[in-house]
Amino acid sequence: AMLRLRLLTWDVKDTLLRLRQPVGQSYAAEARAQGLQVQPEALGRSFREVYGAQSRRFPNYGHGQGLSSRQWWLDVVKQSFRLSGVQDEAALTKLAEKLYRDYCSSNTWELLPGAAETLSRCRQLGFRMGVVSNFDGRLEAILSHCNLRHHFEFVLTSEAAGFAKPDGRIFEQALRLGGARPEQAAHIGDDYSRDYRAARAAGMHSFLLRAAGQAEGPEVPPEHVLPTLSHLLARIEK
Repeated sequence: AMLRLRLLTWDVKDTLLRLRQPVGQSYAAEARAQGLQVQPEALGRSFREVYGAQSRRFPNYGHGQGLSSRQWWLDVVKQSFRLSGVQDEAALTKLAEKLYRDYCSSNTWELLPGAAETLSRCRQLGFRMGVVSNFDGRLEAILSHCNLRHHFEFVLTSEAAGFAKPDGRIFEQALRLGGARPEQAAHIGDDYSRDYRAARAAGMHSFLLRAAGQAEGPEVPPEHVLPTLSHLLARIEK
């Protein structure tokens, strides 16, 4: 069956871009640069614990709770180091501000295989394109530094939308921005519930990027699964 698609919306992290190294390694390298020895594995564990707790306590970067996303992230970084044994408050502040900036840089991110070619081809085919991402305001800069921003008519973050995936209201905003009805749009992402299922619940088509060897999640029709981004074009060719 031909999909009569006008609009493609894209998740970013682990769909188009991924971190070049695990968070614990990046954080430990920055600490070393400031003369502090912290184990990357310990930092990674601390980060996951702190990030989880902060996300539950202040969902969507504290939107609606009086926090800025910058403050939200500075707190996460400082608490991750504190939990890993760093007590020096001046050092914590310096580390947090440096890492907050570093995560905007193209040195921190790399493109997933097929990302640039697939985005270019989709634009050549005349699709309207937008980003729908549970991310903070740095995403515009990250996409620009990684030379992807020009592919998209809009970049909708959960921070700007006020809603995070899987909340259907972020997809409704994206459809308005993209000037498309749900059945004319498809969302591409790597998370089963936040991307694949949430977009379908909003009436859109969706495709799940699921790399080979990834732990098999819930059943998804094979024609909705993308082993790599390069498989997308065969699924949607007009």
